[in-house]
Amino acid sequence: MDTDALPRSGTAGGGPSAPVAPSAPRSTAAVLALACAAQFMVILDVSIVNVALPSIRAELHLSSAGQQWIVNAYTLGFAGLLLLGGRLADLVGTKRAFLTGLAAFTAASFAGGLASGGALLIAARAVQGVGGAVLAPATLTLIMTTFTEPAARTRAMGAWSAVMAAGGAAGAVVGGLLTQYAGWRWVLFVNVPLGAVLLAAALVYVPPATGGGGGLRRLDLPGAVTVTAGLTALVYGIIAGETHGWDAPAVWGPVAAAVVLLGAFLAVEARVAHPLVPLAVLRRRTLATANLVVIAIGAAMFSMWFLLSLYLQQVLGYTALQAGLCFLPGALSIIAASRLATRFVGRVGARPLLIGGMSLSAVGFAWLSQVSAGGSYATDVAAPFVLATFGTGLAAMPTTMTATSGAAREEAGLASGLVNTSRQVGGALGLAVLGTVASRTTAARLAGHAHDVPAALAAGYGRGLLLAAVCAACAALGGLALPRRTTEP
Repeated sequence: MDTDALPRSGTAGGGPSAPVAPSAPRSTAAVLALACAAQFMVILDVSIVNVALPSIRAELHLSSAGQQWIVNAYTLGFAGLLLLGGRLADLVGTKRAFLTGLAAFTAASFAGGLASGGALLIAARAVQGVGGAVLAPATLTLIMTTFTEPAARTRAMGAWSAVMAAGGAAGAVVGGLLTQYAGWRWVLFVNVPLGAVLLAAALVYVPPATGGGGGLRRLDLPGAVTVTAGLTALVYGIIAGETHGWDAPAVWGPVAAAVVLLGAFLAVEARVAHPLVPLAVLRRRTLATANLVVIAIGAAMFSMWFLLSLYLQQVLGYTALQAGLCFLPGALSIIAASRLATRFVGRVGARPLLIGGMSLSAVGFAWLSQVSAGGSYATDVAAPFVLATFGTGLAAMPTTMTATSGAAREEAGLASGLVNTSRQVGGALGLAVLGTVASRTTAARLAGHAHDVPAALAAGYGRGLLLAAVCAACAALGGLALPRRTTEP
């Protein structure tokens, strides 16, 4: 781990008054490494299973719907409980939330690897998502409460953002390698030794006093139930739109329920003594705008990984492993851009990096939308793909920093949960809407040219990528509404 991310003096949070113990830098480095490794594992599992789906379907004799729910069960558990998971870090302590989420995630990974049928695997994936919903906000909260000195926090958050952004691309590569050479079960088993090592290290290095301002006695149970049920219903309705069509009762029924439940949640929060999400937090312009930007970025990026993977395999004829390896330049581009953002955000502020980065991404996505059936990775994909990922890498850390800036220590988990929820809801919405547009564009082309399947598929994926460019442009425009400088708590 890069020791430049560490405070040079003071306490673990960077305060100037306390003397430095000899082990402080090493312990702080361990905390950062733990937070980054755990976040990488959670994000990796969003995409690692995708390339293994054909093998899973063949061995477990799954239907198309069952195959889809292997992915959707994780997304549903993850996105639905992220806000509650983030608040738990504030109420029970970051260490306890980190250990609980990590233990659940690791155990569910082991159970999923042993699954003998589709129902067991889907259930294990749902529990994985729940564990991830507790673990992911705790990793960001751990950084926010450990690195309180602005420059040290910026470097730590840059490392966390780079790992998070690269996790989606790495999932395709790791999933392809494991599926081809070890079998699909290892896309789940791989989490077990990593989770065990992280659990052991967290017991030693994560400070027990991080968070925990009142325990579960202060948990707003009505608010927790309504917001969790509302977010789950919303994500379920979005997911259902991919297969049922947006006018089907299976879609508008859950979405209508989500509107009612989330409205009830706001009513509850206005009345309870200790709200899960204080409404004053939601009224902060910087926080609200930054989370809307995160939704747009999530919609663009999640859709790009999905659509490009299908283009490489179904149009260009690449294997899952070859397609996964094609994502490596994007992962490296994100990491390089994140390091540049970490270096310059203190000089220019978060706003220019966010606007400039997402403007580059919009150009990259628009360029990618020109993919064709007769194209190739080298001529049609590589350059615009690197441009799009580089721009997102520039914007990722400044956006997260802006979305969590100004949060008091007792609200760190809430801020973390909000930004992670926004990212996942944006990703689910983007996949559903852009995936539907791509499918309908392909179907319309096939209606007139039934013999030219590759061209019809390429046209559909291109249309979806063009809408991803629109999402990226909206994120850049949203950055204009943010303050020129972010205030640290």
